Amino acid sequence: MTARRQWAVIVAVIVALGVGSYAFERAFGGNVQQVGVGAQAPPFSARMVDGSGRIVHLSDFRGHVILLNVWATWCGPCKAEMPTLETLYRMYAPQGLRIVAVSIDETASDDSVRDYARNMGLTFDILHDPQYRIEQAYQVTGYPSSYVIDRNGVIRKIWLGAADWASEGNIALVRQLLGLPAAVAAR
Repeated sequence: MTARRQWAVIVAVIVALGVGSYAFERAFGGNVQQVGVGAQAPPFSARMVDGSGRIVHLSDFRGHVILLNVWATWCGPCKAEMPTLETLYRMYAPQGLRIVAVSIDETASDDSVRDYARNMGLTFDILHDPQYRIEQAYQVTGYPSSYVIDRNGVIRKIWLGAADWASEGNIALVRQLLGLPAAVAAR
């Protein structure tokens, strides 16, 4: 490669980085908070699909351990993981676990999201954010995306893709965050 071509490649990379930076700034605004383990969970709001139309905020769950799940009805991996979310919820809701599943379905109505959840037998909180505000706040890059948030609002785990939320490791994390003793393994 000639020196002239090398410089052309370097200039192209610099321009691409500049355009990418500009696009990121436009998408996420000037107040980009790093979303990661150990960071404070960003605030969000979304509408309950229980028929009330009530807007719910992250702060409404203060004092609880929260498993925040960003999903969509058209997402196959989201559907696959929902039963394990329900299992975990039924096991630990009485001890203070809240599962908050926020659908980002743009064209689905609240009623159709509610019917989807009802048909799957889901009993945890189902919210709807067709404007994708939660996607921006949590820097979601794929579905499902899940964030385990402790009682102080600190993100303790991030998981991209379907997970088995009823696995030993996830149960151990939830028990720890709830202040429960470690579970005794079955023999």
